[in-house]
Amino acid sequence: MAAQYALPPKLQGMNASLTPFVPGQPSAAAQTVSIDLGDRSYDIAIGTGLLGNSATYAACPKAAQALVVTNTTVAPLYAKRLVQAISPLYQQVQVLALPDGEQYKDGATLNLIYDQLLGSTADRKTVLYALGGGVVGDMTGFAAACYMRGVPFVQVPTTLLAQVDSSVGGKTAINHPLGKNMIGAFYQPQLVVADLDTLNTLPERELSAGLAEIIKYGPIADMAFFDWIEANMAGLRARDPALLATAVRRSCEIKAWVVGQDEKESGLRAILNFGHTFGHAIEAGLGYGEWLHGEGVGCGMVMAATLSQRLGHVDEAFVARLTRLVQAAGLPTVGPDLGADRYLQLMRGDKKSEGGDIKFVLIGDAPLASGGKGPGSPCMTGAPESVVREVLASCVV
Repeated sequence: MAAQYALPPKLQGMNASLTPFVPGQPSAAAQTVSIDLGDRSYDIAIGTGLLGNSATYAACPKAAQALVVTNTTVAPLYAKRLVQAISPLYQQVQVLALPDGEQYKDGATLNLIYDQLLGSTADRKTVLYALGGGVVGDMTGFAAACYMRGVPFVQVPTTLLAQVDSSVGGKTAINHPLGKNMIGAFYQPQLVVADLDTLNTLPERELSAGLAEIIKYGPIADMAFFDWIEANMAGLRARDPALLATAVRRSCEIKAWVVGQDEKESGLRAILNFGHTFGHAIEAGLGYGEWLHGEGVGCGMVMAATLSQRLGHVDEAFVARLTRLVQAAGLPTVGPDLGADRYLQLMRGDKKSEGGDIKFVLIGDAPLASGGKGPGSPCMTGAPESVVREVLASCVV
């Protein structure tokens, strides 16, 4: 019998207080989404022309030093512009360009940040700026959490995935060969600056990876948004700035609402991992960097939806609908054949597992036959190993 994991009572009824999605007329005008965390609250600035505008950073902490952490791909594109924008706040601004790729999200690369900070005698008021995608953001945030037991940092995400997910909410981490993001800390930034102009230089594959994290918000929280994504996928892939602004804003609104209620993932925040249990297993099993994170999440959502259907939480029509949307985003829907035993081994090492039991974020808060609400109302649950193996058999190459 599969173990059930109910969300704590105070975290249930999630759609009751989430502001309804009203897309209206798409606009690329600057917008702000706020995350309410008491004295750790901060804003997410979304729009065009933000990265190089000094006014964007007016409320950022002032200090003697700032360190811009970026990577070798992003640095030539945007580092100079960011340095010029924040220079009025600091006596000295340094830039550290890390090697680019998920395979470098490790302890050795993290130490490069500490080396730079210690070598420049940075103090606890030194401000770190994370300029790049999810890898740069996660590692910079983790370094900020640990250096002198905590220094301020600012997220300046330049990929779609980072803008709609990893830069928001304070999750910071590095990878380990036995598990993704298993070594890290919850540590909130001072500000998130999502400049949509940076998406113009994003490779097509990276854009699709970001769309995976946008798609996930529909089945877990907002099916009206899911409908909108379906209707506008072609425009999103064509990088229509107004459509991207709407997608980024709504994604951040949903994540801000979830994080505001459950900052450290004691219950509700786990729903943001829809598709990630399978997806992380793919990433780790193939070797980090072989598949992009968003590619693993896209395929993982199809696997999780298939598991949801086999447990009676959604019907086959919804699985087919989600699969079509993931395909339309340019993402894989069939996983690599790592072997069922290897998948299970990797998923048992997932952060959500308890006592060796794998916990899945499924679509539908309960089986439809017992009154479940279906898509838009998720749950976290265990599943019989035999059913998981059936899903793996049907969803891998």
